[in-house]
Amino acid sequence: MPTSPDTTPQSTSREEKLKPRVILAHDWLTGIRGGERVLEQFSRTYPDAPIFTLLHNQGSTSPWLESREIRTSFLQRLPGRKNHYRNFLPLMPRAAESLHLPPADLLISTSHCAIKGVRPSGTTPHLCYCFTPMRYAWSLYHEYFGHNPFKKAILQPVFEYLRRWDRAASTRVDRFVAISKTVADRIQQFYGRPSSIVYPGVDISFYTPSAESEPVRDEYLIVSALVPYKNLHVAIEAFNRLQKPLTIIGTGTERARLEHGAGPTIRFLGRRSDDEVREAYRSCKAFVFPGIEDLGLTPVEAMACGRPVIALGIGGATETVTAGQTGLFFADPTPDALAQAVTQAEGLTWNRDRIRAQAELFSLERFQDGIQAEINALLDAKG
Repeated sequence: MPTSPDTTPQSTSREEKLKPRVILAHDWLTGIRGGERVLEQFSRTYPDAPIFTLLHNQGSTSPWLESREIRTSFLQRLPGRKNHYRNFLPLMPRAAESLHLPPADLLISTSHCAIKGVRPSGTTPHLCYCFTPMRYAWSLYHEYFGHNPFKKAILQPVFEYLRRWDRAASTRVDRFVAISKTVADRIQQFYGRPSSIVYPGVDISFYTPSAESEPVRDEYLIVSALVPYKNLHVAIEAFNRLQKPLTIIGTGTERARLEHGAGPTIRFLGRRSDDEVREAYRSCKAFVFPGIEDLGLTPVEAMACGRPVIALGIGGATETVTAGQTGLFFADPTPDALAQAVTQAEGLTWNRDRIRAQAELFSLERFQDGIQAEINALLDAKG
């Protein structure tokens, strides 16, 4: 939906008068990944809320989000923003601050970068559902921008500025809610702020196991954005050595490099519909999760379909997967460690009902109840 000017519908009904004015803010809309699925859950709760974002590639997200009122920053008008928007990182603080938010009863930002730095109108309460503090400036600098000393010397002042700005911008948030304990620890470390934890939800009514009679393929599965910090090169090297089938669903900047290193047992399917992803979950032997994640919804989706997870035992996966019952962890982010875990998993018997029960702890209903409690606490505190 194109950007539209601020308008306020006139209504005299009691229901309209009591309806809260809510604004949603999200870093950017360039795909449909975990963050966008969370945003959609907020948007379905507040369907009249406009979505403010730094930039939007039209048609790249879900039909629901595409049908909302979306307002963008000046980054939308810059050439190259469709495929190279991360190059605009130094401009994102200014872009976030340039967004003109109307008066509202509540601002909810869903952020892993700069959007939490928007300036609310007046005394609008601001709740940030934080995927992680600005990942490019704090925890994943090397993964995204490399170890080249010349490049590092040039970029160092930029990232020092980004860290200073990000820390200062965090004071514009009235209440932080983290998606995991892993992220809550980072918020405390980088911002010196406490946060509550509400795990994001998965649609467990959609992600369900297949019929008992349907066979499981001798094939492993990854569903992921193809970007540096996902550690997909580790999985590719491990499965090259094992000579076992691995299917990778997803798109991203690293696809060409990853395909170049993949052997004949590995196939890339690109973007797939939710129905196709669900069928891939249901039929895979196990789901592979090799990155250090803030939380990770794809392992929960796989478990909702009754399939075990083989995950790196660092970060958010340790909060969703139960070792020995719903999956296995490998300790080091190396091909050898992952290959050993795959071999170990093949020698175990998995109970899909037990795996499914673990995923049910991350239902949409639990997420919605938890978020509503946080919103109530914020509004009560603001009086």
